[in-house]
Order: sequence, then C-alpha cells, then structure tokens
Amino acid sequence: MKLKHALILLTLVSVVADTMLLPFYPQFFKEAFNYVSAQHVGYYIAACCITVMCAFPLWARLARYINELHLWVYTQIIAGCLGIACFYSSSLLEFWIVSQGMLVFKASYLLIYPYVMRLEENDQHLGIVGLFAVLMHFGAIGGAVLGGFTLEFLNAKDLYLIMAASDGLQVLVCLYLIIRYKTPFKQVKSIEKQHEVQSGDSIFGFTPTIFSVGVLTLLFYFSAFLIRPFFTQFWQSIQTNPWLASELISSFVYAIPAWIAVIGLWINHKNTSCKTHPRIIAESLVIGMLGLFIQAQPDSIAVILGRIIFAWALFQVSVRLEIILFENSRPERYGEDFSKVHFMQNIGIIISSFTVGNLVHGLGIQWAFYLAILGFALTLIFLLLYFRSNMSNPTSLHQSIENG
Repeated sequence: MKLKHALILLTLVSVVADTMLLPFYPQFFKEAFNYVSAQHVGYYIAACCITVMCAFPLWARLARYINELHLWVYTQIIAGCLGIACFYSSSLLEFWIVSQGMLVFKASYLLIYPYVMRLEENDQHLGIVGLFAVLMHFGAIGGAVLGGFTLEFLNAKDLYLIMAASDGLQVLVCLYLIIRYKTPFKQVKSIEKQHEVQSGDSIFGFTPTIFSVGVLTLLFYFSAFLIRPFFTQFWQSIQTNPWLASELISSFVYAIPAWIAVIGLWINHKNTSCKTHPRIIAESLVIGMLGLFIQAQPDSIAVILGRIIFAWALFQVSVRLEIILFENSRPERYGEDFSKVHFMQNIGIIISSFTVGNLVHGLGIQWAFYLAILGFALTLIFLLLYFRSNMSNPTSLHQSIENG
C-alpha cells in the first residue's frame, strides 16, 4: 500500500468515526442521559471545537520533532481508551470531561492533510483538496448512516465503542506504515524548520493573505455550521410519515452534500475553469444563499432541492479557500499555515455553536437558515473588499502574493 493511499484510508476511517454523532447530538443526549436542551447541544459542540482548536497547534509543534506516524500510534491508543471510558460514563459531567480528553488526542489526526499535501506537486493540489473534500463528505455519509443506524437499533453509547474500534484500526495501519517504510521516530530536519517564518509584515503571526483567508474561513464556516446541529431535527419536524422521520432517512438527507461533492470533484477534474478562485467563491456564495432560503421552507421537496443547491456552494467555497491557502504557503509551512486557518475556522464554528443553540431556543430552527444567509452575505462582502482585484485576472493574486 502506497503511503498516500494509506493516509487517505486513515482519513476516511477517522472521519466516519468522528462524525457519527454530529447530526444526532440532541437525540444522543436525550437517550444516553435523558437531557433535552438545544442550548446544551450548542455549548457542547462549541466546547469540542475549542478543545480541538487548542490541541491541534500543540500536535503540529510536536510534529517538528516526532514523525507523524509514530505520533498517531500513541495518540490513537489513548483516544481509544478514552472512547471506551465515554461508553462507561454514568453522568453528564463525567461524559463531558472524558469526551473532551478524547478529542485532545484525536486532534493530532488533522496533521494528515498537510502531510499528504507535502507529498504532492503544486499542480496536483486542486485534485487533492477536492479529493479530501469528498472524503470528508463521504466520511460524513458513512458517519451519519452509521450513527443513525446505531441510534435506531442499538444503544446511543455504543457509538463510542465503534469510535474506539476505529482508533484501534488506525493504530494498526500506522504500525504497518512504520514497518513498511522504515519510518524513523524523529522528524527529518527539513520539517523541523517549519517554525521559521519569513520576516516582514504579519498580523498576529499571519501573512496578510493568509490572515484574509482565515477571516473568510471564519465567516464561511460560522454560517455553514449554523444549520448542522439541528438539521435532522428540522427535517423530522416537518414530516408526517414516520418512516421519513426516522433517523436513518434523516441521515441520508443530511448527507446530501457528500454526493454533490463527488459530482463537484468530477466536474472540477473534467472542466478546468478560467475563472479565478475568488470569482468562483463569490458566485458560489450567492448560490449558497439561494440554497439556504429554499432549505428553510417546511416542505420535504423544497428542503431536498435547497440542500442540493447549498451543497454545491459548500463544496466549491471550501475547496477554493484551501487552494488559495496552499498557493500562499510553502511546503515546509503547510502544517503551520493550515493550523492557523484551522484555528480561525474553529473560532467561526464555536461562535456558530453558541449562537445557534440560543437562536433555536428563542426563535426556532428556521431562523438558523436565515442567519446563515446573512453570514454568507457578510462573507461575500469581505471577499469583494479584499480580493476585488483578483476577480477577473488569474495572475493578479499570485502577483500580490509575491509583492507582499
């Protein structure tokens, strides 16, 4: 098995296991702990984001000295043990403490993405970024379906035993790769230099363009994540047919973006657009606003149609933002710059999680869609302000990068 293919497998397994609960947190807390609170769901998701956001840069720093494959062996063994502890947790407070500890070690797996990008040439980045976007979405399909099946037919806490089993599988794959490629424990010196940053203008350690990508990412993910925690609950609330309201069907509707991502990957591969990445992002944000509005209607067909439209925008914007990120970075700094933008992304998700819990509690689920539309509009405004000179000239962005 080639190293890149093995890393892709690890990514898929990790995403499936770690997204099983994402569409079903309200149902999970009700079944596992008999606790129903929209605000609590928002707070918990925000806490998860804070944990990962704070832990990831620490693993990125440690990876300067320890090869990622060796690092993942230890972190996933500990994560698996903590996953089993989540299964046996008897109180909500105990579950919070143990599950956040588990996420500290799971955060190390975010290093896979920049690791794979270092293995590829620049002209392959669009395909790799698109592939990882599809993996994220298809992992979400598998996770949503597996999560829905488990909640439907098994016990809610059984999900954490499945997570622990996936951690064990990932440990075995890492051990195989270490032996297969005779991977040393210490990191190679070229990667140790990753912390060296070019002198010049910076904003909180960010280059100006990376900071702008970070702000765009923050705004975009704040908006996109507003509808995620309560989407399946919204879908179930508008159904009169019990079968359509089941967790299994709800998970399939929730996972529509994954199928659209596959189509998007194929179209991007077959049709190379002459438009700049900022131009494509701008057009996709407008399409996304339309999709969000249609999704907010209390009609099954409208929700499905709107979700398809929204999914197309979600794929294009997320892929193009990351392409701009890596075009503005260097291979030895991929991990560092990715962790910075990921930090900004998680700030957006955290704010979204706190906001949506209170919003749904006070005004209802539909208002999450309307606020997401406003968030997309703000993202578009910032994009036009910073990248307005790059909307039509494919080379102007690269020139601005070289100059600043």
